[in-house]
Amino acid sequence: MAGVFQAVRVSKHVYWVGAIDWALRDFHGYSTARGTSYNAYLVVADKIALIDTVRAPFRDEMIARIRSVVDPERIDVIVSNHAEMDHSACLPHMVELARPERVLASAKGVDALRQHLRLDGDIEAVKDGDRVSLGEAELEFAMTPMVHWPESMVTYLPTDRVLFSQDGFGMHLASGQRFADELDKDLVWHETTKYFANILMPFSRQIVKLLERVGQLQPTPEIVATDHGPIWRKDLQAVIDRYAEWAEQRPTTKAVVVYDTMWGSTAKIAGAIAEGLIDGGASAKVMPLSGSNRSDVATEVLEAGALLVGSPTINSNIFPTVADVMTYLKGLKPQNLIGAAFGSYGWGGEAVKHIDELLGAMKVERVADPVRCKYVPDEDALSACRSLGSAVAARLRQSCEASSVVSHTTGQ
Repeated sequence: MAGVFQAVRVSKHVYWVGAIDWALRDFHGYSTARGTSYNAYLVVADKIALIDTVRAPFRDEMIARIRSVVDPERIDVIVSNHAEMDHSACLPHMVELARPERVLASAKGVDALRQHLRLDGDIEAVKDGDRVSLGEAELEFAMTPMVHWPESMVTYLPTDRVLFSQDGFGMHLASGQRFADELDKDLVWHETTKYFANILMPFSRQIVKLLERVGQLQPTPEIVATDHGPIWRKDLQAVIDRYAEWAEQRPTTKAVVVYDTMWGSTAKIAGAIAEGLIDGGASAKVMPLSGSNRSDVATEVLEAGALLVGSPTINSNIFPTVADVMTYLKGLKPQNLIGAAFGSYGWGGEAVKHIDELLGAMKVERVADPVRCKYVPDEDALSACRSLGSAVAARLRQSCEASSVVSHTTGQ
């Protein structure tokens, strides 16, 4: 009788032997409402290689999937593309079980694995362009530092045209389907966008280098086997094009309005600003933090041209939910944004000043002075808020037109 957990064939030599985490709902503060998968891959040629492992609680699931193809003790080579624990935690056990001829990682990966996992055995460092023979197939390595850890690399199997891309091109999505083309297209793109925004946005410069390096692989990859979520075997150019656009972070006419409110006054200001944005021809995404997670805000900001942030003042400071989102966004380093701060107050009104300073620290260009309304905004105050939205919309249109001209003249 077949075991419960079975490997899934990806190509002639490759099997998916990972694990599905249906229960995960938070990943380092990133809301993962649809769970995730931890993907490991078995390359079966004259010699057998294991590419990455899984998070520690899922070790037995991975081993069972490996065993559905070969005895795990037959593994000759183990490759660690990324030392983060959701991909490396089972490495010590697999080394002890398989006693492979070689354990391979980048030079920084060797250091990270030794410090992180206290591995006593030999780990061999590979360099960009190095190749390791498996007999009828071989593995090629490409260094991709800071996508998204310093030691990150990818592994390529030219015979099958399969790229093992570690966290690049991935998404947090638990599914019984192993391939992206088997799933709803809108769902796949939403989770891909969300993943880039919350994991890879700070490393946009390195993403450009990643795409250049992938473009140098020969023959051209036809399958991208990620470490999270479904495997790409169609629409590869589409996801590469999306990554290039996201890495560039060119301005759009979308404005994200993020706020929280105590007694509804800041909400009224946000609504008036949104009306001005819409009337001015911008696309307004209004996100009250009573019902919006920080990772959803980041997802919207990725493809936005403006960020407007509002808060009431509490204890001479920013409302806690707003402070949380601003800290999170600052770490993600969105680029090329314009924006403004707004809010209501009862006496001191310090929150708006603090938000304006945070926007400045994020290098968001403020298009107007912060808007502060005492207690409940009257018609004149709301009219001024609507005018702020109209002014932001006008600047967004100008920025997008200028960006379009530059792209046209440079042939991009």
